Amino acid sequence: MLPDILGEAWAALQRNRTRSFLTMLGITWGVVAVSLLLSYGQGFRSVIVAGFNALGRDVVIAWPGTTSRQIGGPRAGKRVRFSMRDVRRIRALATFVKHVSPETVHDLRISYENQMTTTAIRGVYPVYGPMRDEIPSAGRWISPDDVRFHRHVVFIGALLRRKLFGRLPAVGRTVQIAGVPFRVIGTMHRKLQLSNYFSSDDESAWIPYTAASDLWNTRYASVLVFEPVAPQFEKRADRQVLRIVATRQHFSPDDKQAIFFVGRLLFQPIIDGLTVGIQVLLGFVGTMTLGIGGVGLMNIMLVSVGERVREIGLRRALGARRWQIRIQVLAETLVLTLIAGLAGVFLSVGLGMAIGHVPLLGPIFHTHSNKGNVPINVSITTTLVCVALLGLVGMISGLAPAERAARLDPSEALRYE
Repeated sequence: MLPDILGEAWAALQRNRTRSFLTMLGITWGVVAVSLLLSYGQGFRSVIVAGFNALGRDVVIAWPGTTSRQIGGPRAGKRVRFSMRDVRRIRALATFVKHVSPETVHDLRISYENQMTTTAIRGVYPVYGPMRDEIPSAGRWISPDDVRFHRHVVFIGALLRRKLFGRLPAVGRTVQIAGVPFRVIGTMHRKLQLSNYFSSDDESAWIPYTAASDLWNTRYASVLVFEPVAPQFEKRADRQVLRIVATRQHFSPDDKQAIFFVGRLLFQPIIDGLTVGIQVLLGFVGTMTLGIGGVGLMNIMLVSVGERVREIGLRRALGARRWQIRIQVLAETLVLTLIAGLAGVFLSVGLGMAIGHVPLLGPIFHTHSNKGNVPINVSITTTLVCVALLGLVGMISGLAPAERAARLDPSEALRYE
């Protein structure tokens, strides 16, 4: 029975091919609009998330503040300072902290031959690199032996490498930091990050924490950088770090002003605010475009029913039930929608491949790679959403014509001119 219904629906659509084609064109365009806009929204979110994750996927930066509560120890207003004693206690006692590194930062002159600039020189421990996604593009990151033996080695960002060396390879060369020679052990590619502190990673230089002590006083760290054992334990890790430092430095473990924590939980509302609204807006625009095609489809089907009043009346007179008339009209609508929808999906995939990427962060960071641009990939999820919307539009568009056809009085329909 279903093949017969579909066959009749296809025959009915072929009676006026031009009208059917133009109707399908509206649906096809709607599907293309929904697919590409949803794909852009997904790609936009992925780029923004990657830009914030460049700081470190699960990293938390602990900033020292001043105490605001007094619990029998030093008075309120005491300045909190991070020392290696705090770091060792966190490593030993903080069960929700996976890795921790102190970071000490000074702006110093760094030079190579006649090229010189002033930038952030950052003293860290080896675990800092994986936490902050400092991935070498050439050479290597700081090793435990570099820290143990106070080696004067430096790892530099992409823009700093370009300022000092131009197109020359940097690894193995010697730079001067505040007049002290340091050997370059590694460099990294351009880092497209939407969040940073002290300085962008592209313009920074990292040296072993112990080597930093040869340049300035490193008794107290500028910040603590740590990674929770899992993202969902970030708040618990924050509380543990606060309590451990508070216990050693004698201030209230509930003092929120003593230490400020900047991590994923702080960035998540920003990411959602930037991306979810864009995705909803683009999805709404695409859905409205598809809805306009549905209105056109409904109008054409109403016209088709009006042209076939006598045919429908004859079918009713020969014993066709109302539900059979409804199914026939709905079948014609869904066949039209299905053909147009498939064409729209294939066209969307083709256009997505042809477009490739839409510029976003590339021009902002002056890079010609597509790493920071929005990829236009029509995913399976996007396709399924389009199919669901298309089926809904087809059903809604066919209901009114189907109901009108089913309620025609057979005797009046046969006399219709």
